[in-house]
Amino acid sequence: MFSDAGTAPLNARNGVVPLRIRRVLRPIVATGYRVATVAIQLLIVSIVVFGILRILPADPLAMMLPPNATNEDAERMREAFGLNRSIPEQYAIWLGHTLQGDLGSSIQSRLPVGQLILTALPMTLELVFCGLVLGVFAGFCFGLITFTWRGTAVEKAAEVVASLAQSIPEFLWGILLILTFGLALHWLPFIGPIDAKMLVPSRTGFLLIDTLLAGRWDAFFSRLTHLTLPSIAIMMIKAPLIMRLLRSSLVETYTEDYIDSARLRGVGEMRILFRHALRNAALPTVTLIGVQAAHTFGGTLLIEAIYSLPGLGNLMIGAIRTHDLPLIQGITLTYCAVVLLLNMLVDLTYLWLNPRLRAT
Repeated sequence: MFSDAGTAPLNARNGVVPLRIRRVLRPIVATGYRVATVAIQLLIVSIVVFGILRILPADPLAMMLPPNATNEDAERMREAFGLNRSIPEQYAIWLGHTLQGDLGSSIQSRLPVGQLILTALPMTLELVFCGLVLGVFAGFCFGLITFTWRGTAVEKAAEVVASLAQSIPEFLWGILLILTFGLALHWLPFIGPIDAKMLVPSRTGFLLIDTLLAGRWDAFFSRLTHLTLPSIAIMMIKAPLIMRLLRSSLVETYTEDYIDSARLRGVGEMRILFRHALRNAALPTVTLIGVQAAHTFGGTLLIEAIYSLPGLGNLMIGAIRTHDLPLIQGITLTYCAVVLLLNMLVDLTYLWLNPRLRAT
């Protein structure tokens, strides 16, 4: 028989990686693998989007040329935007510039696409963040309530409310909230990101942060009130999913032996719930929250349009109306990049929270 002290050098000489080293290397290898996967997926998405936009029958330059423009004027403009080249050549040029951080210039505004996206992106991120915070808070609260009161009328009532909330799409919730709290009751504003009379210097691009940096508490609360209705519209779809998954995870967790062992040791039910059961039951819920964050970021277009928020969604609508190909490409790539990065962070977070995955 060999002792543990003798097997470690033997394993090292035979090329077997010790368990301690594997636990350290696994997150690093997993991160590198996911980063490479995201890069490949972005490359594929860029090829597909670029190709589809170039074979569409719409001509973006036709909307810019005056009625009396000649064929020579059209050709000069096509050459200026590189639209007279073949599609593979256009893509190769665009990809080379993109890898250097240059997404091109908007055909309509002539401004850099990257500048337009960076101006609109904070508005969308603030909306997604506030909507998710409300959704996660409401989902966890109702999930704990329905689990604690399982088998009672409280659980049935919560399930009915969740089914009703989930059956109505986000944009319809947005309209209903405007009609109720905006037009009928006049409780909350619903147009624009902030009161039009308030001017706040832009430092970070995030209005909530900029108002605090400027010491403008009136503007900060104005921004919060303008975000309330669209955030609630997002919350109404996200909270039921989180509530149901958390409740089912808790029910499954309570069948484990360590729950019975804790009861036998005299541990109180509330301590069992929050200290033992919730920690393990929250793992699949964390994954769902990450997936919902990615889904929410890609689905704010209609909400931004309804509430006149100058985010990526409204920017995309304007680009589609004017057939602004460089801007559409840049926004689409931004959406895909953020969604893929969020999914990658979810996978890495789950790996970090679940010690069993790190140990294998």
